[in-house]
Amino acid sequence: QVQLVESGGGLVQTGGSVRLSCAASGISGRIFRINPMTWYRQAPGKQRELVALITSDGTTDYADSVKGRFTISRDNAKNTVDLQMNSLTPEDTAVYYCYAVGTWGQGTQVTVSS
Repeated sequence: QVQLVESGGGLVQTGGSVRLSCAASGISGRIFRINPMTWYRQAPGKQRELVALITSDGTTDYADSVKGRFTISRDNAKNTVDLQMNSLTPEDTAVYYCYAVGTWGQGTQVTVSS
């Protein structure tokens, strides 16, 4: 059974940075490597939205709202995917979820104070 566990959320001031990490277990390294990995977020009262994606060959894509501020990366040796978030604003406050191979993580809260 695949499990995704996020970590690294917390409270940060406007302009600050946070690095999220998602660790995949119950999955072989080969399956991890060939699958795209994604980060979503859901703010209170809003729909869950795709924030960042990284494909098996390392190609990345981002929501317009985070381009130039967020960076997604993956470590296929460790079965992890990270999200480096810089220049945070209160609009980035949300629960951030890792999603891959049909599985959601439990989410990690990021709160940006003004």
